[in-house]
Amino acid sequence: MNTKQIITALKAVRVQKPLVLNITNFVVMNNSANGLLALGASPIMAHSREELAELVPLVGAVVINIGTLDSSWIERMVLAVELANRHGKPVVLDPVGCGASSLRTHTSRRLAALAERLIIRANASEIIALAGDSSQGRGVDGLDRVESALAAGHYLADHYEASVVISGETDIIIHEKSEIRLRNGNTMMPFVTGMGCTLSALTGAFAAVGEASGVAAAAVMGVAGEVAGGQSPGPGSLQLNLLDTLYRLDAETLDKRLNIAVNTP
Repeated sequence: MNTKQIITALKAVRVQKPLVLNITNFVVMNNSANGLLALGASPIMAHSREELAELVPLVGAVVINIGTLDSSWIERMVLAVELANRHGKPVVLDPVGCGASSLRTHTSRRLAALAERLIIRANASEIIALAGDSSQGRGVDGLDRVESALAAGHYLADHYEASVVISGETDIIIHEKSEIRLRNGNTMMPFVTGMGCTLSALTGAFAAVGEASGVAAAAVMGVAGEVAGGQSPGPGSLQLNLLDTLYRLDAETLDKRLNIAVNTP
């Protein structure tokens, strides 16, 4: 994956306007939906068992975010993944707070094991916990550094035959054994709730048009965050400016700003 391919993927999202089904948490529904719209995709937030069988065949990808979890939502998430498998749809799993509780950890592993076309998007602590190691997560906040999650990320990629996006100061994407490092973004981004959840939603949009590595979504989110951060005195304005930047992001800005390094085996 290189800058030209990322620009091509962004154009594909804007032309195709894929419908992305999100089973996500109450905190970030608005953020995720607006992020997808600003990018050029079309969000649908749905979690009713009565309509999933109708909706999943229509969408380009399914995003599962376990941020506000309970037993009824778990079964709906399982059903959505089963339907995604049946209809050949990619699944983006955001295991929010994995490692903070047994419920979150077991649910994350159950969903990851079930999905047949899987992209995992998480912070370093969630990646480490999902892989079965001891992490330094504190609730939904990750305290581990991205580099410390590399071994766990490769394990998950092999074990679940998945692409793995590890978010942090440097985003690291593991795809077909390659490591792609993206060094963009802004230091205020962790102070806005749902930034990682928005990235997971955008990952679904790119997966829907065939970019199943997670690289393009992380690249676009990182560059947009960097540009928006330069215009924002604080996290409140950053949230607004990020949507404007996603909407206006062009090939020239990506080509100029994207800091990408690819390490192939």
